[in-house]
Amino acid sequence: MSMSDLIHIRNVDKRFATADKEVVALDDINLTIPAGQFVCLLGPSGCGKSTLLNAIAGFSLPSSGDILVDGQPVREPGPDRGMVFQEYALFPWMTVEQNIRFGLEIKRLGQREMAEKVDALLAMLSLSDFRHRFPKDLSGGMRQRVAIARVLALDSPIMLMDEPFGALDALTRRNLQDELLKLWAELKKTIIFVTHSIEESIYLADRTIVLTYRPGRIKRDVQIDMERPRDPSAPGFNALKRELAELVMEEQRRHHNDEIHAVTSD
Repeated sequence: MSMSDLIHIRNVDKRFATADKEVVALDDINLTIPAGQFVCLLGPSGCGKSTLLNAIAGFSLPSSGDILVDGQPVREPGPDRGMVFQEYALFPWMTVEQNIRFGLEIKRLGQREMAEKVDALLAMLSLSDFRHRFPKDLSGGMRQRVAIARVLALDSPIMLMDEPFGALDALTRRNLQDELLKLWAELKKTIIFVTHSIEESIYLADRTIVLTYRPGRIKRDVQIDMERPRDPSAPGFNALKRELAELVMEEQRRHHNDEIHAVTSD
């Protein structure tokens, strides 16, 4: 493992037992992620993207293999890995400010330092005018800003993001993508980002990991060397989009053929 590798995934398998069989969700995943890199996990539904992210987070450990973060094995969730979910995961009885303060209270910061950090995060994510609002009074995009601010409050070096913009309209999604890239460049976080969107993965990532349909294996590790900001209408962007689309469609066709085979063989 290189000295710059923050995350090292080695021979990771994940199996789930169902009523009549064992499902192999992940099979022999080997991956290293350097500190500060932005990585997208891409693939069809059922390929194990979220399963792999949850294993890195420590929510659901591998059936076999190892995941190391900064040289230490992952055994449980930890403050070095902050998670942003698609469903926002905010406390509905807390205001925006209180939701962000929650992580700081866990760290037992002093009141003055806590107030300064909350003010800075509110300003950073354009939330200052909404600090006393409750989640029910916010749009989906604003709720996701609060969720990101709450994770940033923990100052985790790693941000794990499970389709955080999947439920948003196109314009809000692009605005939050741009804000996330700005935060990433400024704060030097390592980000692992699950998405179904090929265009989103190219727009955001240094590197896109394409997974096969179940069992999830690494089909292709694609380095994205285009300068930012990236133009989705540029020829290079569209060429890469076609390449990734074909990789994902291959897995969707395989899944479709497997389903037909399962039906006809019954």
